[in-house]
Amino acid sequence: MATTTTPPPSPDTGTPSPLMTLRGADFLGIGAMAGAGIFALLGEAGTIAGSAVWISFLAAGLVSLALGYAMAKMGTNYPSSGGLITYLIHGFGNGRLVGVAAWLGYLTAIVVVGAMVAVSFGEYASAIVVGDNNSTLWTKLFASALVLATAFLCIVGPRTVDRAQSVIVIALLAVFAIFVLVTLTHLDTHLLAPSGYPSAKAVVSSVALTFFAYLGFAVISFTGGDLQNPGRNMPRATYIALIVTATLYVAIALGVFGTLTVNQVIEYGPTAIAEAVRPTLGDAGFAAMAVAALLATASSVTATLYASEGLTSALADVGQFPTVFGTTSRLGPHGGLWITTVGTLLFVNVFDLGALASIGSAVSLAVFVLVGVAAIRLRRTIGANLWILLAGVIFSIVVLVVFAVDTYSSDPGAFWTMILLPVLALLLDASWKNRHEASTRAAGGEEQPHRS
Repeated sequence: MATTTTPPPSPDTGTPSPLMTLRGADFLGIGAMAGAGIFALLGEAGTIAGSAVWISFLAAGLVSLALGYAMAKMGTNYPSSGGLITYLIHGFGNGRLVGVAAWLGYLTAIVVVGAMVAVSFGEYASAIVVGDNNSTLWTKLFASALVLATAFLCIVGPRTVDRAQSVIVIALLAVFAIFVLVTLTHLDTHLLAPSGYPSAKAVVSSVALTFFAYLGFAVISFTGGDLQNPGRNMPRATYIALIVTATLYVAIALGVFGTLTVNQVIEYGPTAIAEAVRPTLGDAGFAAMAVAALLATASSVTATLYASEGLTSALADVGQFPTVFGTTSRLGPHGGLWITTVGTLLFVNVFDLGALASIGSAVSLAVFVLVGVAAIRLRRTIGANLWILLAGVIFSIVVLVVFAVDTYSSDPGAFWTMILLPVLALLLDASWKNRHEASTRAAGGEEQPHRS
């Protein structure tokens, strides 16, 4: 079980006061999702699902709700800053399966997501500050600055994250409301005609990609150690955040693809949302949406780095990650956060994140499937409905299979990279476990048995 921060005493009662409110958990989840998906992936999803992207976002939202149900039930019974990894340990034991899943989840849902969203922030920031003729150097510079700034914000503490996320998300939702009102009242319905939709297979395949836009809801599971009354508030925060975000995604997708052609959305990429309001609101509308993009992506990176500290500390505490990731790290009590920050900066400045987004989404979905299976195994203990759990797991597997087949035919390199990521996670887990077991034997200690 993860070691959590002890809340400061209340001046009135002398008892610990909560570090994270229900509102803060809601805004943390909404902020993580809104920045991760709608700006960074709209163009990418459009290349697969065309103007039917709204269906893809709706389907991915339903999958996320089913998986969110599993996580909420687990979080109610096992509240911890270790989040979904704690749930896997309860479901499968603290063995190699959890170790591999932990490395996969960490690399994709934390490092890749954080880096990709930071790059999206950098693209908007460089476009606003430098202009259209900026170089990728400016994008990487602004992205790196954001990662460092949000890391320091997380170190200040959960209450600061709570307040910052609340302000950002309220402003973001206000701007999005204006966007939805403007675009939906000026729709070109011909652009959304079903006759222009791709095949059903393409739409199902795109769900794996649009699911990436919902990955942020997992950060709510990591508030368990800080959240007031987690047994009651964890499910509420999960469902509210997912429903609000899914509604927002569908409305924005309809607005964008009902204003711009599919080719225009693909061409504009991350700035497509801002371009969609230009015909109606002009440059002022574009500027407002650009500011919203900066807020959304900054909020998402903050939420992702916040979750990383609870995750890495919990994994170090149970022996799944090296102790350098834990609170007793030689790097200090925030060792895991600093390692994640460095890893995110590495991906921002070295790797091409376009292909990794699709791969990371698929691999992350596989990790969420494991959480669903763990919930099925513990369904009587956590009081969960079997049919809801099965629906989430089965549909997720269908999406993964269709996506894998489609990726194999359209991008073999990405397909094999998707296969190699679990192999890399297996090697990382085996390397750490072998070293740990060898040092334990050398010190004359007894190994703790792992249960798979």
